Amino acid sequence: MVHGVPDAADSTAYPSRRQVDAVLFDFHGTLAQVEEPVAWVIAAAAACGRELERGKATILADRLVTAGRAGGPLPYRVPLHLAEHWADRDLYEHSHRAAYTGLAETVNTDVEGLADALYDRLLGADGWLPYADTEATLRTLHDAGIKVAVVSNIGFDIRPHFAAWGLDGLVDAFALSYEVGRTKPDPAIFLRACGMLGADPERTLMVGDSAADAGAVQAGCAALVLPAAEAGRHNGLGATLALAGCLV
Repeated sequence: MVHGVPDAADSTAYPSRRQVDAVLFDFHGTLAQVEEPVAWVIAAAAACGRELERGKATILADRLVTAGRAGGPLPYRVPLHLAEHWADRDLYEHSHRAAYTGLAETVNTDVEGLADALYDRLLGADGWLPYADTEATLRTLHDAGIKVAVVSNIGFDIRPHFAAWGLDGLVDAFALSYEVGRTKPDPAIFLRACGMLGADPERTLMVGDSAADAGAVQAGCAALVLPAAEAGRHNGLGATLALAGCLV
């Protein structure tokens, strides 16, 4: 779904297509995906000194995802004692951790420290997988001289993830909600990202996977919304290159 840009499949649209000098990308569901849930639980338990057999890990993973996993579907309900942290989770590091460890603690397990270990998987690159077309897309944009920023509603620093994946040199700026103090779809976070890049919003494309990302149109940007894919697969990011005039 494209907002503010002619359909890339319509060749008659290209002569009047707006110029793209910068691209803003969402992080989760657009450039990378969290690890598969069962692998997540097994790895976290191992960090606590416990080896879980796959059947038990599968049951726990189902319950933990239902309770509310960062990077997973929204929880069915948020306990009252976590409501404030939940509301502030993308604005403050401590609230992000408190919200998600608190949700994990609503699931009964016999693994001491599991809630914190599960959360800690988020903080390292091993707990995520870039999509198969992420590196090629970022590199093509970089080589074409198009500035790139990552704009994310998130409560922790993801720069080390990009460094671990060897992608840090392909991203010019990070506008992270907990640092900016605004969350998508607030136009202010998109405008901040454009300012970091020295880019005109009218010549900037936002790429994401949700209605919050499409909020960039309120800041004057065009927006491309792509459905999130499973971890490690292609995510349709080639459409970004077509809209940015970087067809290869």
